[in-house]
Amino acid sequence: MGKSSATKQAMVVFGALAFGWLAIELAFKPLLDKARAAMDKSDPTRDPDDLAEANVNSSEKPLSDGDTAGEL
Repeated sequence: MGKSSATKQAMVVFGALAFGWLAIELAFKPLLDKARAAMDKSDPTRDPDDLAEANVNSSEKPLSDGDTAGEL
């Protein structure tokens, strides 16, 4: 009986923490997005050119084994 109630209590606590985290994320979403964007911009090791190149490369269709660059 003690084992079952301890498990139930742990699940209730875990569920409450997950619900609380979700509520905070949703309530402060605009503020958190601005803060995360500011942190990304302030990273001294970040190169803006790398980000632009990654977006261009990810939009290209990858070649399969039988395709060549001219046959797209």
